[in-house]
Amino acid sequence: MLSFAAFSQVKKEPISQPLITDQYSADPSAHLFKGKIYIYPSHDIDAGIKEDDLGSHFGMRDYHVFSQENPSAAITDHGVALKLEDIPWAGKMLWAPDAAEKNGKYYLYFPAKDKEGIFRIGVASAIKPEGPFNAEPSYMKGTYSIDPAVFKDKDGSYYIYIGGIWGGQLQHWKSGKHEFDEKQPADNQPALMPKMAKLSADMKSIESPLQNVQILDKEGKLLLSGDHNRRFFEAPFVHFYNGKYYFSYSTGDTHFIAYATGDSPKGPFTYQGVILNPVQGWTNHHSIIEQNGKWYLYYHDVQMSGKTHLRNIKVTELKYNTDGTIQTITAYK
Repeated sequence: MLSFAAFSQVKKEPISQPLITDQYSADPSAHLFKGKIYIYPSHDIDAGIKEDDLGSHFGMRDYHVFSQENPSAAITDHGVALKLEDIPWAGKMLWAPDAAEKNGKYYLYFPAKDKEGIFRIGVASAIKPEGPFNAEPSYMKGTYSIDPAVFKDKDGSYYIYIGGIWGGQLQHWKSGKHEFDEKQPADNQPALMPKMAKLSADMKSIESPLQNVQILDKEGKLLLSGDHNRRFFEAPFVHFYNGKYYFSYSTGDTHFIAYATGDSPKGPFTYQGVILNPVQGWTNHHSIIEQNGKWYLYYHDVQMSGKTHLRNIKVTELKYNTDGTIQTITAYK
């Protein structure tokens, strides 16, 4: 089997082409609003910052919103929906966002480093799914790390999931308070877990402190820190299918989009397998939607640039087996 470094250098024929070609985009969060697909990605730029393991070279400064009638249709760029200068508390790094709708109002959730260099989660609101969005004056109290993802449950409750290690700083919060500590748990100890909380009625705060999202193996034991092929790294996402909650995520340094299933949006979730094998470029980040009875995986790679921090978003069909497991996708022929 090729190492990831070797795989990244091999020219492969992709199964999907970039949806956006006039700018770089990544981390696509797709949603069906008003019968149309709206996509909320990161807007990659070449910020001229030296690459490091903490992602300092991902110096994004604004968000664009895109829409399409269906995954095969032409895509529309609705322009800048929110920019760094309009977020009072933010210092830099507008990383992967997500969006939600409630009672005809739209909410954009995003991570950014505050003025002290600590990642927090912010929220902005709009009256249209494409924005423009108006940011709250401060970040959501009690939030930290990166990659917010919002899930609406059957009863109308909304939950937010967050987390990313290494540059995403989740490891700084092991003790429950912020400490600049880059150490991971020992390989034989439970891995760092993503966090979640129920959103308040106004969608702008969390009802209670963030709690762990447990990811278990088939024996009911927490995945271990040394289990890099299965443990959580970043990019949480939740969807519901055929009576089960699916919690999917990136394994980071092994580059899989993996998933686990459970009976509650709060977990625990039991590991099931891989949705998407490694793509070209270091990162792997996704979202999953259903339209007209078919399911789709939005993802990214670096087909246009060949550079890890200059990505392009894509989409492909996602299929389930009869037992509810997901058929693994390889993004190259």
